[in-house]
Amino acid sequence: MKILNGQVLNQDFVFVPLDVDITSDRISGLDQRTAGEKTAPVTGAQIDHSGLSGDTIDATGCLVIPGLVDIHIHACAGHDFCDADADGIAVMASHLARQGVTSFLGTSMALGEERLARIFQVGQEVILTGLPDGAQMRGIHMEGPFFAVEKKGAQAAEFIIDPDVELYQRLEQAAGQQIRIVDVAPERPGALELTRYAASHTTVSIAHTMANYEQASTAFAAGASHVTHLFNAMPPFSHRDPGVVGAASDAGATVELICDGIHLHPSVVRSVFKWFGSDKVVLVSDAMRACGLADGSYDLGGQTVQVNGSRATLSDGTLAGSVTDLMQCLRNAVAFGVPVEAAVRAATANPARVARIDNQVGSLEIGKKADLLVITPEWELKAVVIGGHVIKLAPDKSQKKESI
Repeated sequence: MKILNGQVLNQDFVFVPLDVDITSDRISGLDQRTAGEKTAPVTGAQIDHSGLSGDTIDATGCLVIPGLVDIHIHACAGHDFCDADADGIAVMASHLARQGVTSFLGTSMALGEERLARIFQVGQEVILTGLPDGAQMRGIHMEGPFFAVEKKGAQAAEFIIDPDVELYQRLEQAAGQQIRIVDVAPERPGALELTRYAASHTTVSIAHTMANYEQASTAFAAGASHVTHLFNAMPPFSHRDPGVVGAASDAGATVELICDGIHLHPSVVRSVFKWFGSDKVVLVSDAMRACGLADGSYDLGGQTVQVNGSRATLSDGTLAGSVTDLMQCLRNAVAFGVPVEAAVRAATANPARVARIDNQVGSLEIGKKADLLVITPEWELKAVVIGGHVIKLAPDKSQKKESI
């Protein structure tokens, strides 16, 4: 397969005129074109706007970017990773692919050990088996139960416990060592021990915490390197008490932003990109099962969530994840004024690096997985390719833009 005449985001995060060659499931060539040059399509069927498969994709006038990598997503299309249902995860993967997400981490919640072990066992099986015709689950993001109750957000208080290395080791075994990110409130007893143990092989992220600047800084010194949904479920940044946000900046940590237009003001999104730098920001959806569905009542970790427009809340008004997919978060970031190259990097290469899967996905380089998107000037999906396979896009539904 060849993708011709597009402006391709290269590994230096610059758009350049390249033609992309794909052999089997890998990128096999990146051929430079001179300015104004156009490559004639090879013999064979072309791809049209609906995404029908062929030998050539003519990307004239379009951007070609890596497939999106969502490292914090609980659910979508009526199914949740915590349902521990392989068929449900396959439905999620199919939906995500048609929204431009080509890799994701199944994200858990604060639940009991027995249930988490079952969820992780199913997750391991799905990762090893693969998901035909959909986004690929490339690991697990363990969000909970090692949190502060005071900042539980939409997590169930009854399951929140102090960090426990032995419990975590048992869950690692259940997951077949597929936990890519583990979240920890660093002020809790046992947090530093867990951080030191896990950081050598897993990204440790500060989350759902009451930690002050000193406590967070100690955790970063112990090996934590990431912050889950920055500003949300943590003390606010203050000029006299910078907290987790200030500690993350000083430590050079990567930080997640839920760019749905609800969790963060556009000015905050712009500011974080300027403050932390384009190599440190990670866009995530934090989506729950109502993502892609109509308004109504839904379940999240055993709690009822009411969805109205782009807002998902518990009965007390607490935000309960989002109903916005990562592609829309990317569009939002660009609409908020983030440079296109930086916004795309935050939804592709940066999350892949945090999840330690950047040797396979996240950028368009020879030898990496042929996971890529062709985007029209209106920021609609013209084509999605996963592992060299063209995904058929549903008309209209996959192109829907949410108001922001």
